[in-house]
Amino acid sequence: MTDPQQFHIVCPHCAAVNRVAAARLADKPVCGKCAQELFVGKPLDVDSAGFDRHVGRNDIPVVVDFWAAWCGPCRMMAPAYAQAATRLEPRVRLLKVDTEASQDLAARYAIRSIPTIALFQGGREIARQAGAMDAGNLVAWVQSHKQAA
Repeated sequence: MTDPQQFHIVCPHCAAVNRVAAARLADKPVCGKCAQELFVGKPLDVDSAGFDRHVGRNDIPVVVDFWAAWCGPCRMMAPAYAQAATRLEPRVRLLKVDTEASQDLAARYAIRSIPTIALFQGGREIARQAGAMDAGNLVAWVQSHKQAA
C-alpha cells in the first residue's frame, strides 16, 4: 500500500485488484474490471490460489476460517462466521478454506485442529484461535488483534 488513503481490495468475483479510497470503503465500491460489488457481506470460499491472492494483495485484514465438511463444530460455527462477515466488512475480508480440498494450505499453516481462525494483515499471520466462536466473540477477537488500518 503506497498511499495510506488508498486500499488495494481483491474482487470476490474476478480476483482483480482494485484501489479504493479509505473514505469510500463503506460506499459499496464496485470492481473496475467486472463492475460487481467488492464486498458481498458473506465469507468467501477460496482455494489455494484464491487464498494467496486475497491474503497477499488485500490491504485490509483478512480472517480465514480453516474448516472441513465432516467437522461438527465447523458446521455449527458457519452461521456465526457469516454473521461476523456482515459486521466486519468492509474493514475486514473473511475467507473460508476447506482443509480437505486445500490440504496444501492446512500443511503450510500447520492446521492441527479445526475450526481454526487465523487473522492475516500485510500478507502475514498475526493471530490464531482454535475452536468455534459465536459471532460476537469472533468480532471482538478480530477487533482486538487487527492492527490499525
